[in-house]
Amino acid sequence: EILDELAEEEIATGHMIVYTSADSVLQICGNEETFGLDELYRCCEIARNLLQGEHGVGRVIARPYAGEYPDFIRTANRHDYSLTPPGNTALRALVSAGMDCVGIGKISDIFAGDGITHSYKTYGNIDGMKRLLDVVQMDFKGLCFANLVDFDTLWGHRRNPVGYAKEIEKFDVGLGNLLEVLKEDDLLIITADHGNDPTYTGTDHTREYTPFIAYSKSMKENGRLEDQDTFAVIGATIADNFGVTMPEGTIGTSLLSQLK
Repeated sequence: EILDELAEEEIATGHMIVYTSADSVLQICGNEETFGLDELYRCCEIARNLLQGEHGVGRVIARPYAGEYPDFIRTANRHDYSLTPPGNTALRALVSAGMDCVGIGKISDIFAGDGITHSYKTYGNIDGMKRLLDVVQMDFKGLCFANLVDFDTLWGHRRNPVGYAKEIEKFDVGLGNLLEVLKEDDLLIITADHGNDPTYTGTDHTREYTPFIAYSKSMKENGRLEDQDTFAVIGATIADNFGVTMPEGTIGTSLLSQLK
């Protein structure tokens, strides 16, 4: 039904590539130069409107690219069309308590803007770290939630360990700059949403554990925390950090008391 309706749009400006994966996503690709970015977004909006209810899909992702064969490159104009979270989230809890929730990169797209008070688009990891540095130095109280997509898109899926290593070095420089401006009561958490080992076979996400690294200038100790069985500990820890109660029905136990 989705493909039939998209085909009826009589798109004559270039090829459309439609694909999905084990994730709850539908992805549509188009060349910005021949297909057109506005046309790609319009097609994704059609798919988003169809994939509701019983056939609800978490995200419809616009995947624009540029160039000519064989030198295609993805551009920074990706856009995710997400379903609104079906229940209360830590972001909603923070906003309801009067906190700011600042999204950097694709964060606002992932949550369909729900629970986000300010959003900043970025053009890659370096730009994302610069924006994060700017936001941290602003006068606000609440959460700044940043996503650095290049590790995944440019290097992990492409199985490019050299590019991945160089990206880590760039991130390390940005992290050093960030640590310099953190205030005594700031809490930094570094994590990932999944693995994507650039030395593995295939192009799918990989299944190693993801990191949970926490830092604050107020900490007096260091060491390893026990492995956890859910990402939800992060949301619970963030809510606890601001003295906010997690919404009823959510899972996860705060680790804040262990971050000393």
